[in-house]
Amino acid sequence: MAEGNTTTTEIVTTEHEAQLLASVPTGLLINGQWRDASDGGTFDVHDPATGEVLATLASATSADAVAALDAADKVQASWARTAPRERAEILRRAFDLVTERAEDFALLMTLEMGKPLAEARGEVAYGAEFLRWFSEETVRDYGRYLTTPEGKNKILVQHKPVGPCLLITPWNFPLAMATRKVAPAVAAGCTMVLKPAKLTPLTSQLFAQTMLDAGLPAGVLNVVASASAAGISGPLLADPRLRKVSFTGSTPVGKRLMADAAQNVLRTSMELGGNAPFIVFEDADLDKAVEGAMAAKMRNMGEACTAANRFLVQASVAQEFTRKFAAAMSALTTGRGTEPTTQVGPLIDAGARDDVHALVSAAVDAGATAVTGGAPEEGAGYFYPPTVLANVPNDAEILRQEIFGPVAPVTTFATEEDAIRLANASEYGLASYLYSRDFNRLLRVAEQIEFGMVGFNAGVISNAAAPFGGVKQSGLGREGGTEGIAEYTTTQYIGIADPYAGREDQKS
Repeated sequence: MAEGNTTTTEIVTTEHEAQLLASVPTGLLINGQWRDASDGGTFDVHDPATGEVLATLASATSADAVAALDAADKVQASWARTAPRERAEILRRAFDLVTERAEDFALLMTLEMGKPLAEARGEVAYGAEFLRWFSEETVRDYGRYLTTPEGKNKILVQHKPVGPCLLITPWNFPLAMATRKVAPAVAAGCTMVLKPAKLTPLTSQLFAQTMLDAGLPAGVLNVVASASAAGISGPLLADPRLRKVSFTGSTPVGKRLMADAAQNVLRTSMELGGNAPFIVFEDADLDKAVEGAMAAKMRNMGEACTAANRFLVQASVAQEFTRKFAAAMSALTTGRGTEPTTQVGPLIDAGARDDVHALVSAAVDAGATAVTGGAPEEGAGYFYPPTVLANVPNDAEILRQEIFGPVAPVTTFATEEDAIRLANASEYGLASYLYSRDFNRLLRVAEQIEFGMVGFNAGVISNAAAPFGGVKQSGLGREGGTEGIAEYTTTQYIGIADPYAGREDQKS
């Protein structure tokens, strides 16, 4: 492990934190070199648990973004010709290095994003798995060779890298969202410009250095952290050399990026907002349903697009479910993520905390009851207590908006048809969760609800081997699974004249 690592049993000290932060590159990665911004600009990264500055990074300009694309474009052809096995070995070495440096990555995510160390360690394992999965998929990107139906010609189909890509990652999963985009791009033979979120760029900086350490050639991955997202995306989306944009973030921003990408007809992958229903039927195992609800709601303090956002519970079991759920939520300990007893860290910033509380207040004003929680915590940092709201009206704003915090609104339904109608009453369609002992019911509901992912009696379903993505205004495209690498390739068809044409022995 790198210097400054902590073991799972050590107490994190300020010295540990300082050593780790000092080891993270603070510049822009362009053509394999870390460098300052072209205008010398910088921006600060803050600890959401204290509000204090953790580090100061170079803030890329539009000129820096173009320089990063210059580097990516320059090596695209040679990188595309690199043997699949060589690309696979780079990803496998990166997996090994991330795993070796797991404690560094976990602590860094805790510092800049706020999640408890235990959760951060879970993200390291999850994020690293994309590197391993796509290292294995790199050599399995199959084409086709076949005869045309009338038998006169041959068809050859091959997959080619789409070309230089712009990858824009969110702040809530700093490592996993980077590996989920970078790994398939590397596997497919694409070069990249990575724009990490300005709230949590440190993990991406360390990850990029790890990719270099794993042997990734200069220019294949370029990283341009910046205080100005538009200053990076604007000139790159307008540049004809860019061939794809992959974005994870809010639906409004995704729509703007898609509009800009349309000007050059770019390939787009959009993983946008969510409003996941968590449906509990009267025949469900309520203890398991509560366990799943805790996982689906409280992973990452609820700051996840897959987080359960609406708890739809059949009326006959709603009171018992709510009581058990509230008891489990109220037992959680809030604090800075580095503290051994912490189970719930801070929200990312003051604005996020205020937005969450505004939704809670509006729901209570509309008739909901705060069974536990319901008000922001005082003191330093951006903490909000785990909150369960009962008797939430079906037209409450909190059921329409992505909460992105540790708040669980509970509402009721009468019949299976009602549950389906309420679940689909959203513009979003990313994740959903169903709890019932009746497998036929689970299948019926899954076929009728409009969501890209459905969990059967499971509160966490994301996996590197599975296609992640949504429908409606939750986006388009898939990340992970065999589908993930296809997002970074383009299909070329070659028509081949009949190789038997003119042979005397083929004449009748």
